[in-house]
Amino acid sequence: MTPTAIHPETPVLPVLTDEWARMEMLGGCLQDARQGRSVSDERLTELREKQEAILQLRSDARAWANLPVDGLSMLEMDILVCALLPEVQPRLAWMYQSLQPGLNHPHATLALVQAMLALDLADAAMLRGILLPDKPLRKRRLIEVEGSGPFQILKPARGVVARLLNVPDNEAPPGAVLVEQKAHWDDLILSADRKAIIREYLMWIHHEKVVVGEWAGQPVGGPVALFTGRSGTGKTFAALAIANELGWPLYRVDLGKLVSKYIGETEKNLNRLFDAAHGQPIILQFDEVDSIMGKRGDLREARDRYANMEVSHLLARIEQHRGPCILTTNLRDHLDTAFYRRFQAVVEFPQPDADARALLWNKLLPSRAPLGAEIDLDEIASAVSLTGGNIRNAALHAAYLAADDGTEIHLRHLALAVWRELTKSGKAIDTHDLGILASHLPKTTAF
Repeated sequence: MTPTAIHPETPVLPVLTDEWARMEMLGGCLQDARQGRSVSDERLTELREKQEAILQLRSDARAWANLPVDGLSMLEMDILVCALLPEVQPRLAWMYQSLQPGLNHPHATLALVQAMLALDLADAAMLRGILLPDKPLRKRRLIEVEGSGPFQILKPARGVVARLLNVPDNEAPPGAVLVEQKAHWDDLILSADRKAIIREYLMWIHHEKVVVGEWAGQPVGGPVALFTGRSGTGKTFAALAIANELGWPLYRVDLGKLVSKYIGETEKNLNRLFDAAHGQPIILQFDEVDSIMGKRGDLREARDRYANMEVSHLLARIEQHRGPCILTTNLRDHLDTAFYRRFQAVVEFPQPDADARALLWNKLLPSRAPLGAEIDLDEIASAVSLTGGNIRNAALHAAYLAADDGTEIHLRHLALAVWRELTKSGKAIDTHDLGILASHLPKTTAF
């Protein structure tokens, strides 16, 4: 999937004005016919001119550049425009409702499309074939079809209107949550070899059009990356840096909320997620995948067999998914090694060493916060082994302590903040674990 930056100034609607105007004219002609009024020669001439303009417009790839419409027939394009019209041009939604009395929605039905496009019996049969799940309009996730029979509903697939209009799609896929935090590549504290692997992962996204489209390389799903390492070592931060590089949003998926004890529900939840995200300029991050992709043992009961089916379904959907997926785990050893062939990149996020911790302290303390003259970040980094997440929390805690005192950030603030961070888990911690910070811990601190 080649990344496409969002440029709000792109004149998408003006370029496609003739498309919407033609549909409005066809709707008007249908209303006249139903009321026994004949269509004037002037209107027919105007309609023919509009249709000629549409033919020219559709031959210009730039007009529909934001959607995968290459190779669609004229009838398929007409159906797509019919489905898009009430959402792209809400003022025309009333027209659909007036043409479909008794229906409580503004979307096109199969019957309305057939009437508006004046399709004969042969064309109507072709129309039904075009709407099958394995045909381009649905296979490319351009439209959705609800119901059956002549009054089945045709809608734009999720995100299609936002992509056409070149505006952000703010609706999260089902089961996913937008990660609001921002991160930049330069803020990523990782060794050069691990940064190189992440850069290589980005190549799969940037150059798919060349490798698959021009060089006939074998298409694969995703691409999929596995990020492993302890909590707080920067897995989500790296995913955010990738999202920032692409200009795409990052959505975190909690597999625990998708997995259901009821047979078949997990697959349905996964289908809804991937159907909504397919082909969208977004990144999906699946946390704690070891919970569902652990090592497989003997099948002792029906639930074990079903759990394996859930994993197989998840992996199948990831392989079919058109868009990057990042899987994270704190427990790499718990993953079945058979899954590794499905990943385009595997990145281990280690506990940061003293040099990396010094860089993290320097970046994560508020940039304009005044520091006491006695503070040496290299010494602090060497004194206490913390993850990046721990350092972020401690740095902010120290800043708030200093703000409450109305002073610079001093060692006493950092000592107390680090102590609070170390004791969060409830494990037994000794003041000696603070190194040089121990002597600066306030005497009133609860131990």
